[in-house]
Amino acid sequence: MTLMAGAAAVDIAPNRPTALYGYPHVERMSTGVHDPICASVLYLENGSQSAAVVSLDLLMLDGPTSRAIRAAICERIGTPERTVFLSCTHTHSAPVTSRLLAWQDDPAVPDPDPEYLEFIRVQTAAAAGEAQRRARPAELCWTAADAGGVGGNRLAEDGLTDPEAGLLVVRAVDGGLLIGLSIIYGMHPTVLHEDSTLISSDFPHYARQEIREHYGDEAVVLYLMAPSGDQSPRHCVRSQSFDEAQRLGRKLGVTVANRLGALSEDSFLRDPQLDGRLREVDPPRRRIPSVGEADELLAARRARYDRLRREGADWPGIRTAECEVFGAEGMLTLAKAEERGRIEEVLRSYRPIQVQALRIGDAWLAGLPGEWFVQYSLEIKRRASAKTYPVSLVNGDLQGYIVTPEAAAGGGYEASGAVFAPEAGAMMVDAMLAMIDPGTKE
Repeated sequence: MTLMAGAAAVDIAPNRPTALYGYPHVERMSTGVHDPICASVLYLENGSQSAAVVSLDLLMLDGPTSRAIRAAICERIGTPERTVFLSCTHTHSAPVTSRLLAWQDDPAVPDPDPEYLEFIRVQTAAAAGEAQRRARPAELCWTAADAGGVGGNRLAEDGLTDPEAGLLVVRAVDGGLLIGLSIIYGMHPTVLHEDSTLISSDFPHYARQEIREHYGDEAVVLYLMAPSGDQSPRHCVRSQSFDEAQRLGRKLGVTVANRLGALSEDSFLRDPQLDGRLREVDPPRRRIPSVGEADELLAARRARYDRLRREGADWPGIRTAECEVFGAEGMLTLAKAEERGRIEEVLRSYRPIQVQALRIGDAWLAGLPGEWFVQYSLEIKRRASAKTYPVSLVNGDLQGYIVTPEAAAGGGYEASGAVFAPEAGAMMVDAMLAMIDPGTKE
């Protein structure tokens, strides 16, 4: 049966000043909205199956909130849970929507507003309903663009990175108008820093703007953040400003638009297969250091940061050292929480933890909860038998990063605040590949 597809984007910006989320130690109340933050939904149906790809312009959501939003979508459009694929773009200029244990002692970071979380749930379900209502005969294809230069490895300028931006292109059969475009790219939306008090989706806003200028304002562009726990624009930015967000976002947008313009007619499918799979996982916890050990680490990290500032080190190096201080502060907070049994109490609300695989045509979206290092993304791409695009923050956060064993040994910012052991990464990658390739040994 011919593919039916529709897309919609609904505003989820609050209508009053709200605390913004993404950086510690700064009371950051919003003073306005620079660009819309949205719940964007791409709805697909092939007669026997339906699916919804959902992108929220938010930093992250916890597991229980993600489940509530997915349930609302399922109820609204009748799509099974296994084919509702929900992720956050990870913009650091959106309202507070979850509470990290590692930041719970920071008075500048408040708890999420339950009314706002309910507003997101309602608006996202409404976007899904509108996307379904707009469904029309369509065709789709998968392709990719090289987004090198928008960002890279934030821990080392020559470190491991993945410049590939996966693209799911969906257009109408009658006239070929672009219905929806999903961009899967592993780069933190952190051009804007803690001095910015305007709600924004960061550089993805300008990428969307560029694409719509090429393909029409009706096109819905979803940004899905691939594993980028160690990826950001840190070594590419000239400033932390909207002008710079525009430069990098439009650079991505031009690259994507050029790739779309080069697609051939025979690249598109009108009867793609749709299939979704969920698998529960129980990732191993890491050993949380004692309060005394965490105190010592924090003192050492602060001393190094102060020394680099005195010596006039380059800005990326200073920023990395500052983030390592944030990580050590988070580790100390986690050590105190561990003593009280608070970590296990929070994780109980996250269970079941799930990984998700969504097949669309001849490629897969690999949904991973939490923030992941790029090495895992590259491993999934290498080992999967079909073209696969990993996406992070699917089905919620994981109270910190999933880091590599090497990063855990190095003890940087990401590893310091992690709750799960690095072995969790390999375990969940194996679970994912077993869904995509059922013959794979876990």
